[in-house]
Amino acid sequence: MLLPIIVPILSAALGLVPPVGRSFDPGQEYQRSGIRGTVYSIGGNHMPAPNRRRIDSGATKYPPHGVKATVCIYSLTSDSQVVHADPTHYRAVLSPLISCIETDEKGQFQVFLPPGTYSVFTKKGELFYASRRDEKNHIAPVEVLPGKMTRVSCSVESDHKAVY
Repeated sequence: MLLPIIVPILSAALGLVPPVGRSFDPGQEYQRSGIRGTVYSIGGNHMPAPNRRRIDSGATKYPPHGVKATVCIYSLTSDSQVVHADPTHYRAVLSPLISCIETDEKGQFQVFLPPGTYSVFTKKGELFYASRRDEKNHIAPVEVLPGKMTRVSCSVESDHKAVY
């Protein structure tokens, strides 16, 4: 399908979104609004259990740590606008791409955006990852308010080593 490729190109050409990999011009009035956050890698046993100790059955719950990753911000995306690989991984996102950025070595990123609601995905190889949904089944929604940097924490599974 060419739709995931054509929509972002047309949107950028019409001036609706910045070119991929770039933030909006900081000279604009929304220069102080956007998304700031950290991408974490998670692994180990995260299953809840009464009185479970960290060492039972050999499973260990590792605390999340920031990792270098690609963060892709799309217009607000619903379940009908993705091609599923499994329940939390997607082969393609069909909504307009707003920006794709790389985190630093600690997993931190920041992007300037006009106020609105967006979907934030992390990307690993050819797959997109997002696990949160809202009550309307929008995937990983994040609201950006005027003059505010919205803080988010994103996670990526460490090659499916996390157990829930």
